[in-house]
Amino acid sequence: MARFPATLETPRLHLRPVRPEDAPAIYEAWVRDPRVTRFLTWAPHAALATTEAFVADRIAAAASRTYVLRDRAGGALLGALDLRRPAPHRMGFGYALSPAAWGQGLMTEALAAALDWARGRTEIWRVGDVCDADNHASARVMQKAGLVREGVLRRWAVHPALGPTPRDCISFAWTRD
Repeated sequence: MARFPATLETPRLHLRPVRPEDAPAIYEAWVRDPRVTRFLTWAPHAALATTEAFVADRIAAAASRTYVLRDRAGGALLGALDLRRPAPHRMGFGYALSPAAWGQGLMTEALAAALDWARGRTEIWRVGDVCDADNHASARVMQKAGLVREGVLRRWAVHPALGPTPRDCISFAWTRD
């Protein structure tokens, strides 16, 4: 059975695995923007070389696969969705989106496609992840994609842009019943 989908398609997006040649577009569109990384567990990239190393790391990761979100109409790279399999029965995720694409429902569309793929795999019993308790936009993405709020995880993650103190996060998941 496939650990991850080869690609994902939505009405407006084509999601494919990240490639080394994507690094310049990724750097320009979102990873260097502090608005994007505010609630993430890594700081904005200060140089293209950082993004190139980041992309190489994502490609080499065996337990996850990072997809770029490509606009089907114009071809621009708009964001990334990382799928993780920490255990055979579970799938987690993370995402980032270019501010130029905010407010259009694109990440909800991408996450819903990944969730649909997971629902079709009988070995996957749980899909879920967390967002910072103050990241209301990300919470909406997860809820609109079909995940259910489970609760608050106290002092769960450090977000460098917000300081060194672990912050509360909200857990969202879909489970097979």
